[in-house]
Amino acid sequence: MKNPINARLSIPDLFYMTYAIVFICTFYFHYFIVMKQVFRSFGWGKLLAGLFISYLFFTGARWLTEQVITKMLFDRENYINPEFVNYMLDNLHYSSMPIIFSSFLWLGIYFIRLLEYNQVILEENKNIEIKFLKAQINPHFIFNTLNNIYSMVYFQSDKSLTAIEKLSQIMRFTTYESQKEKIQLRDEINYINAYIELEQLRHHETGYINFISEIENESVLIPPYVLSPLVENALKHGTTSNEHPIDIKITANKEQLIFKIKNEIGTQKKDKLGGIGLDNLKKRLEIHYPHTHQLHLTNEKNWFTAELSIKLR
Repeated sequence: MKNPINARLSIPDLFYMTYAIVFICTFYFHYFIVMKQVFRSFGWGKLLAGLFISYLFFTGARWLTEQVITKMLFDRENYINPEFVNYMLDNLHYSSMPIIFSSFLWLGIYFIRLLEYNQVILEENKNIEIKFLKAQINPHFIFNTLNNIYSMVYFQSDKSLTAIEKLSQIMRFTTYESQKEKIQLRDEINYINAYIELEQLRHHETGYINFISEIENESVLIPPYVLSPLVENALKHGTTSNEHPIDIKITANKEQLIFKIKNEIGTQKKDKLGGIGLDNLKKRLEIHYPHTHQLHLTNEKNWFTAELSIKLR
C-alpha cells in the first residue's frame, strides 16, 4: 500500500546536530557568563577579550564533539586532518552567529531593564523632591500665621480666639490634606479662605480682598499648595486697604483651571520671583504639570499680577 501523504521522515546529518549543540552551548555561555562579566565594569578591552573567549569556547567545543566524541562513537570526523590555522579561521565564521545573536539579545534585555530601572529612580526622586518641597511649604505658612496671632495677642485683640480657630483649620490642612498627592479643589480654597481671614483679623479690617470663584466642579483633584502660594505672596507684598483691594479670581471647568491674582505693591514692599513660596511653586508645577501649565508673573506700574493656567486633561 502506498503512503497517501507521500511524506518522508528526514534524519538530520550527524554534524548538523553537533553544530546545533555547540551553537546552543556557545549562545548560553556567552549570554550568561561572558556578557555578564563584561558589563559588570564595562571596558572595550574586556569586551574584545570576552568575544575572543567565546570564540575559543565555540572552537574547542566543536573540536571536542566533531573530532573526538563522534570519532569514538561513530568513527566519523567532520574535518579530516585539518591544519590548525585553517580550522581556526573556518570556525571564526561559524562562531560569529551564536556570539552575535547572544550579544544582541543580552544588550536588548539589558537596555530595557536599564530604562525600567531609570524610570523607577526618576519616580523615587520625584516623590522625594515633592516631600521635600512640602516640608518647606508647611513651616512657611505656619510661621506667617503664628506671627499674625502673636501680634493680636500682644495688642490684646478680642479676635485672638477666632484667629486661633482659623489657625487650627490651617493646621488640620497641613497635617492631613497636605500629605496627600492630590486633594479636592474645595479643600485648597477653604485653606485659602482661612488664611485670608487670619490676615483680615490681623489688619482689623475686611473688604480689601475681592475673591471671585467660578468653578463647575469643586471636586476636581489638584496637588495641595498649588494656588495658596500666590495668595500668600499678594498678602505679603500688596497693599491692605479698601481703596486698592487685592483681586483674586478662580475659574475652573473639566479641562482647565485659571487662577489670577492682582495687587498693588505697597510702599516699601517689593514683589519678586524669590523666596520659598514662589520658587517652590514653580518647582512643584514642573513636577506635577510638565508642559501643561503656564505661570505668568508681571510687574507693571506698581501693580503685580500672577496668572496660573493648568490643563486638567
